[in-house]
Amino acid sequence: MNRRFFLTTLSLSPLLANDLINNSKDIYLSYQEYTTLKSLNNRLKRLSRYVGYANFNIISFNEALYYGRNYSKVGIFTKDELALVDKLFSENPNQYGFYGAKTCTDINNKISSKDVVKVSYTGHYLFKGKPVEDYEKLKKDIGRTLVLTSGVRNVVKQLSLYCNKLSHNGGNITQASIQIAPPAHSYHTISDFDVGRRGWGYKNFTDAFASTLEFKKMTKLDYISMRYNKNNSDGVRFEPWHVEVI
Repeated sequence: MNRRFFLTTLSLSPLLANDLINNSKDIYLSYQEYTTLKSLNNRLKRLSRYVGYANFNIISFNEALYYGRNYSKVGIFTKDELALVDKLFSENPNQYGFYGAKTCTDINNKISSKDVVKVSYTGHYLFKGKPVEDYEKLKKDIGRTLVLTSGVRNVVKQLSLYCNKLSHNGGNITQASIQIAPPAHSYHTISDFDVGRRGWGYKNFTDAFASTLEFKKMTKLDYISMRYNKNNSDGVRFEPWHVEVI
C-alpha cells in the first residue's frame, strides 16, 4: 500500500477506509494534500462567483492570483494551495491511468478575447474558426434542441473541475483522471466543446446522452468526431457529449 493511500485512509471513516483498502491499486492524495484540496476547491468556487461564470472559463492563472491578492471575497492562495496546483498541473498523469496528450504547457496560459466568441444564453465561449463553424453546422443539422454545454476552458476552469472530481472521489486521483482530464491535458483549452440536449441538465454529461436523437444524428456527420469513445486509448470514460474538432 503506498504512503499517500495509507495516509488518506486514516482521515476517513472505518467503513470507507475498508472500501479503499480493497481498491488499493488506485492512487490517492496524501492527508495533507486532501486537506489543502478542500481549501483550494472552496477558493476557486469563490473566485468563480466573484468574476462570473462565463469569465471564469477564460481567465488565466495569473489573473486568478491577482483576484486572490486584491479581493478579500476570494482570498490569497496559500503556499500549500499553490504547491498542489503545481502538482496537479505538472505531474505526468500516466501513473494514474490517464494517457491523453498534454495540450497546455504554460500554467499561466492566456486566452485573448479576440480569439473567442461568447455563445448567447450558454455562459460559454468557443474559439473562433472551426470550433464556431462546427457548432453552427451542428445547430443547423440537428436542430434547436442541441445546446452548447461547455466550450473554452482555460487552466483555471479545468483545474476547478478537476479539483471537484478529486473532492467527490475522496482524493482518489486515479478515479478523477478517468472522469475528467487533468488541468494541462484538456482539449477544451485549445479546440473542443461539449453539447447536449436542451433541458436535460446533468444527464447531458452521462452515458444517457448516447441514447438521444441528437447524438444519433451527430454520429452521421463527417465534419466532427467523438474525442472519447468507449475504451479509448487516453483512459478516459466514454463521453458521447464531447465534440472533437477535426
